[in-house]
Formats: sequence, C-alpha cells, structure tokens
Amino acid sequence: MMEAHNIFKSWVPDWLIKSVLLVCMLHSMVLLGLYSSNVSYSVSFLDIDPEDLQYSMSITYGTFLATILIEGRMFRYFPTRNYFIAIYLLAALTFIISAYTHHFMVFLMLRIVEGFLMALPWIPLRILLLTRFKSRNATIIVFSFTYGMLLMASPFITNIAVWLLENYDWNYMAYGSAFFQLTCAMLVLIVFNGSHFHRKIPLFQVDWASFVMILTAILCGAFVLVYGEKKYWLQSSEIVLAIMITAITSSLFIIRQLSVTRPSFDFEVFRFSNLRTGLLLFLLLYISRSTLNICHNTMASVWNWEVIRIAHVQYLNVAGNFVGMLIAGFLLSRSVAPRYLFITAFAILSVHHLWFTFLFVPDVSLNDIAIPYLLQGVGVGIIFVPLVLFTVSSVPARLAPFAGTVGVIGRFWGNTLGFCVLQNAQFFLYQKHENKLKQFITQESTETQLRITNATVKWIDKGFTGEESRLLSIRHLAESTHKQAILLSNMEIYTFMGYGLVFIVIMLILNQHLKQTFDIFKNRIWGT
Repeated sequence: MMEAHNIFKSWVPDWLIKSVLLVCMLHSMVLLGLYSSNVSYSVSFLDIDPEDLQYSMSITYGTFLATILIEGRMFRYFPTRNYFIAIYLLAALTFIISAYTHHFMVFLMLRIVEGFLMALPWIPLRILLLTRFKSRNATIIVFSFTYGMLLMASPFITNIAVWLLENYDWNYMAYGSAFFQLTCAMLVLIVFNGSHFHRKIPLFQVDWASFVMILTAILCGAFVLVYGEKKYWLQSSEIVLAIMITAITSSLFIIRQLSVTRPSFDFEVFRFSNLRTGLLLFLLLYISRSTLNICHNTMASVWNWEVIRIAHVQYLNVAGNFVGMLIAGFLLSRSVAPRYLFITAFAILSVHHLWFTFLFVPDVSLNDIAIPYLLQGVGVGIIFVPLVLFTVSSVPARLAPFAGTVGVIGRFWGNTLGFCVLQNAQFFLYQKHENKLKQFITQESTETQLRITNATVKWIDKGFTGEESRLLSIRHLAESTHKQAILLSNMEIYTFMGYGLVFIVIMLILNQHLKQTFDIFKNRIWGT
C-alpha cells in the first residue's frame, strides 16, 4: 500500500486536506437524507404515500450496505482522484434527473444508483482521514467527526431544503444538492494528485454475484417490513413473494460466502459474542431512536406547528448530539469502559421516553419539550461512537472490515424494524383508542349534545349561520377525537419504550460478560 500523503499534492497544507475530506464525506449524508428529511414535500411532489418514501430511503441505505461489500476492489482499481471525481459527477447527474422525475419507479431506480454512489467514497474517505491523525486517540477523533456528521446532517439538510422549498420550488432543492456534489469534485481536483492509494487490483475480481444476491434480499426484506401492515401481511401475494425471494437469495448468499476462498462477507465474525452484543445493541438503539419521528409528527398534526418551526426545533436535538459526543469522546480518551457509556446512554433515552409520555397533550410550548427533546440527542450522542468502536474491536484485525459491515447491518435493519414496529403499533393503538372514544360520543349522549351546542353558539357569535355553526362544531369534535386518539397512542408507545429501555439498562448492569470485555476493547483501540 502506498503512503497516504502520496495521493495529495505536495503544496496542500494538512488542515486543508482534513477539511476537504470532511466536506466530501457530507456527500453521503446529502444522498441519504435529502428526500426523507422533507417527507410532506417529497410525498406531494412524487404523488406517493409516506410508506413509499420510507421504502425509497430503505432502498438507498440497503444499496449502501450491499455496496460496501465490494467497494474495496473498485477503490483499489482506479486512481484515487479520478475515482472520487467520477462519483461526485454521477451523483450530481442523478440529482438533476430526479428534479424532473415524477414517476415513482424511476425515482426508486435513481435511489438505488444513489445508494451505490453513497457507499463508494465513504470508507476510503474515512481511511484517508485516519491517516492524517497520528495521536493515540486518532480513531476516537475520526469516528467522532464522521459519525457525528451522520447524526447531525439530517436536521441541517432539513432546514436548508425547507428554506429552498419555502422560497423557490422542488427543483431548486435538487439543483442545490447537485451543486454541492460539483463542489466536492472541484475540491478533490484541487487537493489530490493522480496517484493510487493502494496497489492496483484487477477489477474482474469484484464479486458481483454476491452483490446482486444480498441486494435482492435486502430490498425484498425491506419491502416486507415497510409495506406489511398496509398490504395486510400474509394476505398479500406480493408480501408472500417478497418473503420467499428474501429467504432464497439470503440462503444463496450464505452458501456462496461459506464456499468461496475470498468471501465478500466472512460469517466467522459472528463467532465472537461481543460482536453479537454490538449488533443487538445497534438494533435496540435504532428501534428506540425511531420514536423521534412520533414527536415530529405530533408537532405537525396535533400541535399544528409550521414546517419551518419543526425544522428549527431539530437543532435542539443536534445540540444534544454534540454534547453527547463530546462527553463520549472525553470519557473514551480517559479509558472509561464502553459498558458504562452504554448504561448511561440507554438510561438517558429511557428518561426521554418516560418524560415525553406526560407531554403528549393537546397543546405544549417549546419550553415544555426542550429538555427531554435535548436529552434524546445527548443519549444517542453518548452511545453512537463507543458502540461502533466496540463492535469493530470485537474481532481480530483481519475481520475488522466485516465487523464494520455488521454495524451497518444493525443500523439499517434497526431503522427499518423501527419503522415497521411503530407503524403497526400506531395503527393498532389508534384504532383501539378511537373506537373507545367514539363509544362516548353518540347522538344520545347528553354530554356530546351539550358540547356541540356550546360550540355552535361560539361559531354563531363569530358570524356563521346556525347550520354552518353546527357542522363546524361536529367537525371540530371529530378532529378533537382524532387528535386525542393519536396522543393516547403515542403515550402508550413511549411508556412501553421507556420501560423497555430501563430493562436494557438493568441487563447491561447485570451482564457479567460485558464486564470482562473491556481489556479486549482497549487493546484493539489503543494497542495497550
């Protein structure tokens, strides 16, 4: 392997190289979060349902997951500068095409391409950034920067995109994203020379068969989880077919990896209990983290906050992420066992959920939700980097790339499972509470008639006719019932999740195995 500095122009200072690498890593955040951070606008423009938009995000992240199994071969084949420039130019082109795309199937094909382009530069850029830091805590610094951007990018993208959509139109959001990709290409052209970072390896050794198998399994599996509730699960022939394809392609992928000399993914990593623990914690973290969407939906549908206000509120969560990552970085640099960080983070997340349970009321102020909303960001910020490092360090060095892939697997399936669990829970609980509330709202109910009469008088006082006032009163009562059913459902979900996180904390405290693994973690990260 060539030395890292050989691929950069000799006159470029180290601080500029680091800055360019960090900016270029934002490319992946833009590709992943642009549409999913603006659900209402994206759904309206493409004339699709929210489930369709969630599936498009699953497609992008799923393609990212499949691509990281083969990107190493491609990175080794092309000169580094040409490799990055080609990726950014192609990403800009996909954004321009998406600006004029109204057909959902074409949009999904573009999202697959974007997932592929998102994965290709991610690991190489992180490796290059690691080579620029020589300190003992280089891994902590680089992982904090890169995964900090991953956590914090979505709110920034949301605010920029909402501003563009408020002041211009949909196309300008895509144009802005394309311009950012061109900026990255220009920065690469300025900083990099034409050398290879690695010794060149023939491109024909790329395991495309494994890539197609696992991508098919991921996309079909995600289809089942995202659309299962909407299509009534096994009553739908599409869901049954998707399950069968997932099972077949997953089995073929496993058989191939166990039979070839150089597998794209080495299943030996699952022999290590620490890695299995890390995967489980990733799944639990992302399932619990997905409840934040309930807060945002409540802000829009119940509290009637404007979109731009909801976008601005998300900066509170970003501030929490920043504080949490500072705490985690400081404690890791002081060799604090990751187990204590896991316990602290899940405890904070449980407090967030149990506190928010009491905030699902018809109207709240920002001051009421600020602290628990901030705590969610702090909890995620504390656990994220330690959990990544713990998972990667759980196996011997030769298996570390596969351990990193397991972390991505946990994040992808945790996010998709979180959507599935919450979608089904909200549907079931909303139906339950709405039916119960309707039992008390009947024409024969004296209390119901009294509420309608009092509301009718108020509408008449505002200048409406008697018939208009009565219709408005009935509509207002129906809306109140709808919002109350949503709030009660949210309370149950948050209560269950809060107690579930308390249980996780107790298990982490009592788990004797985790107490014995810190020396392994310390040796892998710091080499001590």
